[in-house]
Amino acid sequence: MTMRGPAGDAGSRGDPTIPLPARPGEPPGSEYSYVAATATVPAAHGYAYQPRARRPRRRRARRVLWRLLGAVVVLVLLGLVAFGGLMAATPSAGNASQLAAEQASAHHVTYPGPPVPARFAAALTATEDWRFYSEPGIDLYAVARVGFGYITGHGIGGGATLYQQLAKMLYTNGQSSPTDEAEQVALAVKLYLTYPRPKILQMYADVAYFGDGNYGLTQASCGYFGVEPSRLSWPQAAMLAGMVQGPSMDDPLTHPGNARTREEHVIGRLVATGKLTQAQASAALAVPLSSLVANAGGCSQ
Repeated sequence: MTMRGPAGDAGSRGDPTIPLPARPGEPPGSEYSYVAATATVPAAHGYAYQPRARRPRRRRARRVLWRLLGAVVVLVLLGLVAFGGLMAATPSAGNASQLAAEQASAHHVTYPGPPVPARFAAALTATEDWRFYSEPGIDLYAVARVGFGYITGHGIGGGATLYQQLAKMLYTNGQSSPTDEAEQVALAVKLYLTYPRPKILQMYADVAYFGDGNYGLTQASCGYFGVEPSRLSWPQAAMLAGMVQGPSMDDPLTHPGNARTREEHVIGRLVATGKLTQAQASAALAVPLSSLVANAGGCSQ
């Protein structure tokens, strides 16, 4: 007579027991049978087999996923509501051109100045806002990164578009508090909706400060290189575009090392964005700084 113990065990005579049916979805011979997974097998020969309980991992993972998705949706909705309130609370950007004219006049700059040359525009957008020609006034990725930084207390900065930088110069007196930056985000969208991109570049070039008392692109081009903006070479355009974040620190006349470093950075960005080939970049960087500023002091009439 065959003695039957737990599935897979042998009876007293060494005869194998009749295996219990496998749980649906498990291969034959699985460690746990359908019965073993749901109940304790009766004792045989003085011991009982206690199966390990199964956890519903898939159900738990689905619940976690749905909760995460719900949290994201809530955050997005709250962000949209907050942004709508911010848009309503900030002034119109319809007077931006007037404000730019007032600032230019205060610094003895003709407004509007000459058209922004293609080389300077390419250098400026490559280093300051490479999505300028496709974004809606703000870089959504950068805004999310900065917002996360404020929430976590890490203070992650950077990523301001040219629209935001222009709003900073025209509307918030160059300030960068969290409140000011929030206002700049809303105004950047309004600038995008109100003015074409060439006008944004024009206003930016006419009010930006380039150090050494030079306001606007024309003063800077003549003051540092002795040429009109339309005659800027690639290395000269790159050097000026690199100065807008630190005009006093990157002045090529007083801090040539810093200016050269910024020029190299902008030239690298021009290569990365496809505006220059590596050969053109190498040729631009081969021009000595002393040659670039040889005619500094103003444009001849």
